[in-house]
Amino acid sequence: MRILALDHGTKRVGVAVSDEMHIIAQPLEYIAPEPFAAFLARLKLIIDEKEIGQILVGLPRNMDGSYGPAALKVQAFVAVLMEAVTIPIKLWDERLTSTQAQRFLIQGGVRRDQRKEKVDKTAAAILLQSYLDRRVVGVVD
Repeated sequence: MRILALDHGTKRVGVAVSDEMHIIAQPLEYIAPEPFAAFLARLKLIIDEKEIGQILVGLPRNMDGSYGPAALKVQAFVAVLMEAVTIPIKLWDERLTSTQAQRFLIQGGVRRDQRKEKVDKTAAAILLQSYLDRRVVGVVD
């Protein structure tokens, strides 16, 4: 079973998936969060196609570790998502993943007009890779 990561945003939800051995994360796509029914239909299709066993959702935190308005939106999103899917959902600190994704894409020579299309799924992959790396060293379950 693979792990699916979601980087929740108001305009796009970045999606990344792990390999079956939970070693490598790869960006997959982004999905518009609204309308929610369409988002959910696409998400369920991905869950089935990729044989997902867990969902990891990025929880934005302030640099001091506190939670702001964006974290509350993600928590509300996860509450609704938990009603719609039966697989486990885990929250994971996503501080600076979008910033890292932007830098990564700039260093990779991705043009500005193309970065907008790729930043969300890249941020989801960075989020997922950080989770996978922590699992390898035994920091998370």
